[in-house]
Formats: sequence, C-alpha cells, structure tokens
Amino acid sequence: MTLAARRPSPRARWRRVAASVLALGAAVVLAPAAHAVPSFASQTGMPCAQCHTIGYGPALTPYGRQFKLNGYTFGDGKTMPVALMLQGGYTRTSSDLPEPPADHTSVNDNLSLDQVSVFIAGRISEHAGGFAQITYSGPDRATSWDNLDIRYARALTFGDNAAVIGVTLNNNPTVQDLWNSTPAWGYPYIGSALAPAPAAGPLLSGLGQSVLGATAYAMFNDHWYVEAGAYKGLSNRWLKNAGLDSDANANLEGAAPYARLAYQYDGTVQHGSIGLVALGAKVTPDATLAARDHYTDVALDATWQYLPASRYQLSVNASVTHEHRSLDATYADEGAESPGQDLTFTSIDATYAYDRTWSLAASVFDSHGTRDALLYAPAPLDGSLAGSPDSRGYTLQLEYIPFGKQDSMWRPFLNVRTGLQYTGYTKFNGGGSNYDGYGRSASDNNTLFAYLWIIL
Repeated sequence: MTLAARRPSPRARWRRVAASVLALGAAVVLAPAAHAVPSFASQTGMPCAQCHTIGYGPALTPYGRQFKLNGYTFGDGKTMPVALMLQGGYTRTSSDLPEPPADHTSVNDNLSLDQVSVFIAGRISEHAGGFAQITYSGPDRATSWDNLDIRYARALTFGDNAAVIGVTLNNNPTVQDLWNSTPAWGYPYIGSALAPAPAAGPLLSGLGQSVLGATAYAMFNDHWYVEAGAYKGLSNRWLKNAGLDSDANANLEGAAPYARLAYQYDGTVQHGSIGLVALGAKVTPDATLAARDHYTDVALDATWQYLPASRYQLSVNASVTHEHRSLDATYADEGAESPGQDLTFTSIDATYAYDRTWSLAASVFDSHGTRDALLYAPAPLDGSLAGSPDSRGYTLQLEYIPFGKQDSMWRPFLNVRTGLQYTGYTKFNGGGSNYDGYGRSASDNNTLFAYLWIIL
C-alpha cells in the first residue's frame, strides 16, 4: 500500500493529547493582549453568513477570505475562546459491507457520532490569530489533534500598491488556503466516516495532522496571491503525544516544499479565482532500504461565486490534481510492478443556495492512473481486480441551514446544518462489476448519508 492510500486510524488515550491541548490552548489564550473568542462571529460582531456563503460552513465569502488573509484579527469582541462541533448521522450503502467498517458498528445501516471537536479560536494580538482543533473520533473512539492554523499578517502600502503579507504555521497542506477548491476545505464539506472510499488519492490530500509546516504568503492589490514554504513529517513520539499512532506517520525525509499561486477577482456580485498548488515530497516507506519514493503533486483549481444581495446564490469549484510518483523504494521492496506511476484526480462541484438557508449541491469526480497489479491488488471491498486506481462518481446533496444569519436566534452560538447526501459510483478501484475480485460492484458502494452538523 502506498502512502497516499493510507487512512490513519488513531488509537490513543486522552492523556496522550492533554499536553497538546494545553499547549495549543496556551498559544491562543495566554498570548499577550489576547482577545480570543468562542467563534470568529463573536469576535467580529457579525453573523456567520458574513464570512460564509451559506449560514455557516467552510465556503468563504470575499469578506471571509479577507478575514483569514489578515490573520483572523478583524473585530474587537472579547469572550470565551472555545467552540464545540458535533457531526454524525445515518449511513446506508446499497449493499452490506464485507465486514463492519469500525468496531461497534454493523455491516450496514449505521447510526454514528462521527466526531466531536473543540476549537480554540480567535485573535491573539493586533496582527496574529488562528485556531486549533481537537477531535474525538466516534468510529475510532480516540481523541487527537486536528486542523491547526496560526498566522501573523500585516497590511502594507507601496506607493499606489497595497499588499497583505503574513506567515502561517499549520499541520495540513491547504488548510491555510483562502479558496474552497483545494483539499482541506473542499466539497463535500461533510461525509460519512463509515462509507467506502476509493483506495487511491494524491499525497496533497493525505498529509493532514501527520506534518507540521510554515509558509510565507502575500496578496498584492487584492488580486495576486503567492505563498511558499515547507512541511516536515512528525516523529512517532510526536504523533503519540498528539493522539495518533505510528500508522499516521507520513515517513517524510527532509522538508517537503509547498507553493501556491492564485489570481482572484472580486466584483459587485461575481467573484472568481484561478490558481496552482504544488507539493513535492521524499518518502521513506522502509528505513532499511537505500531507495526512496518521490511524489510531485501539481494542482490547477478555479472558483466562481455569484453572490447578489438577493436570496439566490451560486458557487462553483473545480480542480485537477496530477501526481507523479517515482516509487523506487516500493519497487525495490516488490510492492509495485514499476517505479514510475501517475495519478490524476478531477472534481467539479456546484452549490445553489436560497436565502442562505436551503442548499442544493452536486458534484462529479474522477480519478485515473497507472495500472499496477502489486500496488492495487485484489482484496474484499478495498482491492482492485484490474490492478487499477480508476474511480468515477457523483454526489447529490440537499441541506437545511436554519441559523447563522443576522436575525437568527442565539446568534452566533447556535449553528446547525442538516441534510441528505447521496454518493454514487460508476467505477470503483478500476471496475464496475466485480471490481475487487470478490464479487462486489461499484454501485454496491453507493451511499446515502443523513447527517446533523452542529457548532456551538
């Protein structure tokens, strides 16, 4: 199995993350002149919909992007710096799974509490702010650190030109990004933790919480955005203290360079962006071997938003990620038929919202890459009879978001999203029928997910 195909399974006790919780809390709460709050909405004094395209959620408005770009420092509210998030729901696949997807679950028709997260978020100083997330995983019954983004930013002028420059410390490539066309905050913004998923994915979307990195960025004249930095893999000891086990180790050798270039346009009602993301990494899957695996990811992404003052809004995101893999170490260890491998992942999604309360969304996605019978071997559910990473499908989603607006009750402390999400597959791990070599069809993994998403 390649690094990109791994799906970490945390196994640690709360005591192991206590030190991490205290350290992250201290970074926000005990900083000099800290003005931390339970939510950024409290800090700015504005409703969640000021920053988010719907009542609340990851997708950002132009104001939300500016808030993040400037280090989460807008506003002067003072209150508790803690927020609580819960996600869960009902998961049903078209056919029963070969075995339960997690302990204490069934082969189908599962009702689960997928995650409970505590956020420590807010402004630290005049020019610094951020958030730290600690998450309890219901399926894994374990607690670990989650997304982290701490940043420092300043606005500067050069004659007739203006710029915002800053630095960010984070643990998930693209979690610091301003647009929702990159992996960390990309659609769908919620999904079942118990549903089947294709085996292969790009490294760019598979390093969350297993690395720590710093990048420097600049936005020029509210149009051109540039960012560069690097990520370092974390040791088994660090991961253990953060609530993760050695399976989460990315096994990176040295620093993994990261770069981002984007152009954005903000009009009266229409807003758009187009950009590039690049990540390079050297991986040591087996320390006893002299060879290393090399990953080079390059992604092209674009967004378009139609956000008039009326009740109707539309958002579209698109991305294409190409990954070239030189799996010299995996090949030497007889884990691949050839060292040269390629993988391309494409996705397009569109969301229509009415009154920022009702939301209808759809997406299509496709992944295809080099065939390799050793890398993608037959196995129940997760395997491939064809030795192929190719998968293709779509999602349909209907949501109701009753709160988060200017006139919402208990604003901004009560936020709810509830919805139905259907994911369908026309191809899964290289095939349509009997794709895994054990009689399972791609459509058997079609999943209905009825969910509840709450932030307090």
